[in-house]
Parts: sequence; structure tokens; C-alpha cells
Amino acid sequence: MTTPVYQNFINGHFLKNQSGETFAVKNPATDEVIYHVEVADAFVQNAAIESAKQGFATWSAMAPIERSRILLKAVELLRARNDELAKIEVLDTGKPWQEAECVDVQTGADVIEYFAGLAPAQVGQQQMVGEDFYYTRKEPLGICAGIGAWNYPLQIACWKSGPALAAGNALIFKPSEETPLGAIKLAEIFIEAGVPAGVFNVVQGAAEVGQWLTQHADIEKVSFTGEVGTGKKVVASAAGSLKDVTMELGGKSPLLVFDDADISQAVSAAMLGNFYTQGEICTNCTRIYVHKNVYQQFIDELKTRTEQNIIAGDPMNSEVNLGALISKNHHDLVMGYIDKGISEGATLLTGGKALKPDSAPNGYFVAPTVFTDCTDDMTIVKEEIFGPVMSVLVFDDEDDAIRRANDTHLGLAAGVFTKDIKRAHRVIHQLQAGICWINSYGNSPAEMPVGGYKQSGIGRENGIETLEHYTQTKSIYVGMTDIESPF
Repeated sequence: MTTPVYQNFINGHFLKNQSGETFAVKNPATDEVIYHVEVADAFVQNAAIESAKQGFATWSAMAPIERSRILLKAVELLRARNDELAKIEVLDTGKPWQEAECVDVQTGADVIEYFAGLAPAQVGQQQMVGEDFYYTRKEPLGICAGIGAWNYPLQIACWKSGPALAAGNALIFKPSEETPLGAIKLAEIFIEAGVPAGVFNVVQGAAEVGQWLTQHADIEKVSFTGEVGTGKKVVASAAGSLKDVTMELGGKSPLLVFDDADISQAVSAAMLGNFYTQGEICTNCTRIYVHKNVYQQFIDELKTRTEQNIIAGDPMNSEVNLGALISKNHHDLVMGYIDKGISEGATLLTGGKALKPDSAPNGYFVAPTVFTDCTDDMTIVKEEIFGPVMSVLVFDDEDDAIRRANDTHLGLAAGVFTKDIKRAHRVIHQLQAGICWINSYGNSPAEMPVGGYKQSGIGRENGIETLEHYTQTKSIYVGMTDIESPF
């Protein structure tokens, strides 16, 4: 059977490339090619830039309230097509339907709705200076670029396009080559909602297309989501033209469970923060520090629930709550980390093997894996794995737990479980992470800024301050008196 071939989406329609180069996209749950996508060659790239220039001229001239109305129409369409779009996410990513159906599309729509509401609320300032005065304007940057990751493809496209478009910019978006279809569907929805052609273009390809975006002189800002090493390359590339950058990168996040915590709730958080989306979430709490007094209770319940409550299989089955990893290469990488954990002396509490579910025997599945008897110097404790692999460590001193939690070059997220309100805030204020939770884990509402400390990122996504990152301030001085000149 012939598989579909998707083209790049430029200036409101699909545009065929001239090179004829394509790449294949596989369903991670079946190892089957489900469609092909054309690579954005030089012809497409040039068309994208020219299209974005024209789109920006039209879009930025619109009244903010008009942009808001159009974006809200896009939100309405996203929600109306939730199931259609969620199915695309499942087939592209391998994540379970029960997640994509209620999270991926809905949270993306929430973000666009949030920024659509803020679009008319951008204001400048005015201040007298003697008899003269000055005022400021918030103006869009121009053409921005977004580079997405493969774990939440549609949501990330919404997270980047929401504030960019609300502020009046045009956006050229490159999804991951592993999961390229969701962004195309979003582009079609924007056009249907009334966003002018060229305001949101989608270019397809791997690293070389991303590098073109980061280096192009006409692009004013790059927003990147991905792993730390690639983020460093993006920053270095963008520095050549002094672009603004937003980086949402990886993490090795700690969760601290104190001896007065609700243990069942803490276990729920640990499982969500390690096994949701097969562990392929950058904020995951893959280092679980448990107080020695409740350690045995914690791991007993964790082992029981992990072995009894997790169902792997065809992700389109609504009963399945553990999907397939994104690719064979990534599957092998995660299994290599598990082997490393065993060889370095950690105890395998449960999991640790590849799975071949009856309903999806050719998929890239890894059993939910928990290691105990871990030490802070083990590879599995230090490096981001991006799979369903949890390391459990023991502590008995609050200050020592904080020190150990902070002993990493990363600082994306952190969590604390305790019933002591003073301890909760005292500890969370000392953890070096940009996204923190108390007696919760993983929630990222549109209203809350998200981003990392240290090498986990630059800037923030979501929240009011993100809109500032997609605007620039123009100061205008108004002379109300005659100029005093010595000439």
C-alpha cells in the first residue's frame, strides 16, 4: 500500500520541494512506515522566509483584539478536532490514547487561548521628564523560529505559536522529524481560523534545517525544545546574528519524599513522573529521594502498583497506559542505561527488560523499571535517560537531601512531598530548579511559566512573562519645549 507524502506548509498551502528528498515516519508501536515527508530544501526555505515577511506585515498591522479573535477561533477548531488530532499524536509518538485524548491537544489549545486573551492587554508606559515626556510601545520582534521536540509535538507547536502570534510575530516552525504531522494540522487550522497566510509556516527536516533557522539573518528569535547538547549548538549558532533565544532543555529532576508525606500520593507522583508518556518527559522526577523511615513502605507500594497497574500494548487501546518509545535507536539507548545500572551495582526492583505486548509485538516497548540501592555517582542517577527508568535513593537529613538534589549541572524541575507546610516551602526555596511542585508533580498550566535553571534552559514558556520575550520595547521621547543648543 502506498503511504501518503506530506509537503512543507508555506504561505497558507502545501509547497512541493525541488530536491525530491523525503524522509519516512514510523509508528513506534508497530515499526511500520506510516507516511513520508518532503525535506525543506533551499527553494522551500527561501519561500518560507518571503512568506513570513509578508505574513508579518499583515499580521502585525492588525489590532491586537482582532488577532485575539482569530486565535480564539483556532482554539475552537482545535477542541472540536481533539480526537482526530490526538490519534495523530498517538501514531506519531507511540504514547497511549488515554493520555493524548485528554492532554496533548487540550493543553495546547489552553495555551493559545491564554495568550489570545493577553494579546490586547499589552501596554507601554508614559512618564513626564520635566516638561517633556516619553512613552514606550511593545512591538513584535518580526519573524521567529520554533524548533519542536518529539514527545509532545502538537502541544509544543501550540506553546511556541501561542505567544509568538499573540504578540504579532510570524513563526516558522520546524517539528521533530520523528513527529512532523501535528504541526501541519495546526497550520491548516490557523489558516481556517483566519490567520493570514505566511504567519505560521511549517518546514520539515532534521538538524540541517534547524541550523538554517538558527543562522538566518532575517529571523529575530529562536525557541527550541530538546536535549541539552543540541540546545548548546542552537545557542552558538544563534549568537552569530545575536538572536534572542528561549531554550527548554533536559533535566534530571529530584523528588524529595519526607517521612510525614502521604506515601500513596508520593508513589503516584513518582510513577507519573517516570512512566507517563513512557518516561519521555523532560521534567520527570527520575531521582526519588525517600526518607529512611518510610523507604520500605514507599518501595513496597511502588513495586506492587508498578507490577499490577501498568498495561503496555497497542497505544490506541484506551486501556493501555504505557506506550512505545519513539524509535528503535532510543529503545536501545534506554536498555543500555538499564544494563549500566545493573553493572554499576544498583538493585533492579522491577522491570529492566524489553516488552513485546501481544497487541503490539513489533513496538519499541520497555518495561517500567525501578532501581533501588542507588548512589549519587551512578550513571543512571546522573544522566538523563528519557525512558521509564526510576532511581530511588535514601536520605535521613534534610540539608543533605537538598545538597544531593542540587548536585547536578541540570535544574529543570523538582518536587517535595511533606505535610509540614514550613518544611515544604523551606526546602522548595532551596532547590535549584525552575519548575517546582509541592505535594504534586508534572502539572504545567498555561498560566505558569516553565523553564530551567543552570544547563536546563534559558528563558520561559507560558505565563505572562513569555509574552515579553516575543516583544521588544520602543522608547519615544517627545520634546514639548524648545531645544537648548550651544550651536
